[in-house]
Amino acid sequence: MVAAVAANCVIGVDIGGTKMAVGVVDESLGVLHRIQQASDGEDATELLDRLTAMVDEAIEAAPGEVLGVGFGVAGILDAKTGMIAASPHLPLVGVPFEALMGERLGVPVAVDNDGNTSMLAEWLHGAAKGASDAVMLTVGTGIGGGIVANGELVRGSSGGGAEFGHMVVDQDGERCSCGGVGHYEWYASGDAIGRAGQLAAVEHPDSALAEAAAAGREITGSLVTEFGHDGDAASVEAIVKVGQRLGQGMVSIANIFNPQLIVVGGGAIAAGDLLLDPAREIVEREALASLGTNVSVVPAQFGADAGVIGAAVLALEQPAAA
Repeated sequence: MVAAVAANCVIGVDIGGTKMAVGVVDESLGVLHRIQQASDGEDATELLDRLTAMVDEAIEAAPGEVLGVGFGVAGILDAKTGMIAASPHLPLVGVPFEALMGERLGVPVAVDNDGNTSMLAEWLHGAAKGASDAVMLTVGTGIGGGIVANGELVRGSSGGGAEFGHMVVDQDGERCSCGGVGHYEWYASGDAIGRAGQLAAVEHPDSALAEAAAAGREITGSLVTEFGHDGDAASVEAIVKVGQRLGQGMVSIANIFNPQLIVVGGGAIAAGDLLLDPAREIVEREALASLGTNVSVVPAQFGADAGVIGAAVLALEQPAAA
């Protein structure tokens, strides 16, 4: 359980493929102060410098003593070496991230994969609270994941488990940003919604998407989601197609792990049931008998803040476990 910290607080940092979010989080997991910036187009040193400045700003804004900083990183951490072993979206491969940020910040630092930190928050305090077996999918630029099995957070033999985004779902498919072929996140992520929207804009010239493209607007997942909620049929169609692909990956997850819950977080969850209902239908229809009907596909309780709050929970858990 999270240790009682009176008026003290921690900093939670969510480092995704296209954005970095920093939050001052209190003992009740309320986010008191937020900072968000883009995270693309820079080298490792520049990224670390900007992260340091963002966390320093958050520490200054904190109403009490900061007990530590938790980082959820979109990458595979090697628990044996402390290095970032792989990160398709960030220039951090080979970086001893925890050691470097500890030196820079001068406060206790804890680091884990961003899917694991989101799973931690949802399992201990959110949509999966009380579950013995659950899976988290963080659907944003790519797809991250976290697993709870038999009441334990599963990190794998070296700390790099639950990279669901890089499951192969089409061996003859498109090349993923990581270099692999036919990976889940290419077809079912927030970026995938943007790509589906771009295609829909061409196929439906009378749609709001086509009008936006003609006006020079970039067709992103968030724009497609906005138009979908406004009732644009082409946008809804694009989201439904991605939701179906999301569900296809969930079928494998349900068949392998037999979880009680699949919790979906990340930026793409803004699409809500436009995305999740098609996924639920695929899971119920295609998963093995009893497995598909006994798993609930639910949105993350902490929504877009799941990454920040999860990283904060990681920081809070560190002194409690010492």
